[in-house]
Amino acid sequence: MLLAISNSGLWRVLWYSLIGLSAIALYAGALRTAGIEWARIRWSLIGVYVVAYVWWFFANGIIIDRVSVLWSFAIFLTVASVGRPWREWVRSAGDLSLFVAMWLAYDESRGIADGLGMPIQVESVRDLDRFLFFGADPVVELQAAFHRTEVAERIVNGEAVLRTVTDVQWYDVVGSFVYYSHFIVPPIVIGALWLINRHQWVRYMRRFATLLFGACVMFILLPTAPPWMAAGGTNRVGLDLEALPPLSRHTGVGWRYVGLGSFVQAWDTGRDWANQVAAMPSLHSAFALFVVVFFWPWVRNPWARVAMLAYPLAMAVALAYFAEHYIVDAIAGWLLVGASFWLWNRIEVWLATRSVPIDDVMLGDDEADKTRDSLVSADATTA
Repeated sequence: MLLAISNSGLWRVLWYSLIGLSAIALYAGALRTAGIEWARIRWSLIGVYVVAYVWWFFANGIIIDRVSVLWSFAIFLTVASVGRPWREWVRSAGDLSLFVAMWLAYDESRGIADGLGMPIQVESVRDLDRFLFFGADPVVELQAAFHRTEVAERIVNGEAVLRTVTDVQWYDVVGSFVYYSHFIVPPIVIGALWLINRHQWVRYMRRFATLLFGACVMFILLPTAPPWMAAGGTNRVGLDLEALPPLSRHTGVGWRYVGLGSFVQAWDTGRDWANQVAAMPSLHSAFALFVVVFFWPWVRNPWARVAMLAYPLAMAVALAYFAEHYIVDAIAGWLLVGASFWLWNRIEVWLATRSVPIDDVMLGDDEADKTRDSLVSADATTA
């Protein structure tokens, strides 16, 4: 956490947030004095927030560290709550506290694992992949078949040196976009559901929190070296491994190739202090499938469903190709998603049949009664 706070990108977020909050107060006060309805003021502020977020996205890169993500979400809740009754502000604070608890639990999982002295899994996960693919290493095979390299001149400490770099192909670009969508799609869904339909937001967050909790437990009990580390990649955990042949960890080459290098700069910095052995399960794969499963009951077109399923599959392949995860990591993430939905589908149906206020459980909400029947129907579809 302290490492996250020391990130210079965070201080930029805090500084601009302070300026933004002051501007929000002045802007909202002026419009309200002019007789503009609070709903119009809120939507205009949300529009400004989106524009500012996109600007930051392209100017400074993706907001990646946990504290900055939480802070940006807090600003969104503030903007979306302007002009609402004080009870709505209290509810927003409760919603934010759940979000904070989830991410802090993830951040602290590495420290807990160190305290327990749990051994880092290296050969075991590699061997599971080999078992699933009849002795082959999917990560190694993908890079051998598709990763292209070239020798190029680079300036290092003011001197020109020759380096072996990735010869970017079209699938590198696609893979980079798929990989980094992990940091964009789930937060957008969380924000949109909170704004448009809080009842569905509650359902989403129940499952999301359960998924993240299960993942944190596995990170603590089964700290796992990702393929790039098992192949001897540079790491902070003091491991010198040779469980796999040398591999390239080139997740950001696609974005740099299209001129958006700043987009991944924060990630390249942030991953140096992230939990590097939180590989089992893969949250990238889990979140990709999670979004698909949540919206599955509302999508009836078969071709649209095929396109939806392509997203988690593409994520799993991209993760293996970039040596970020084994295929078995992705499968473990998918199984956790299934367990999360299975658990809450049954809990919510049970609560609905007993006429218990379903949104009083875990978060609290006064809108439960108007969607009870649709909930049972949707849950039956995804069961």
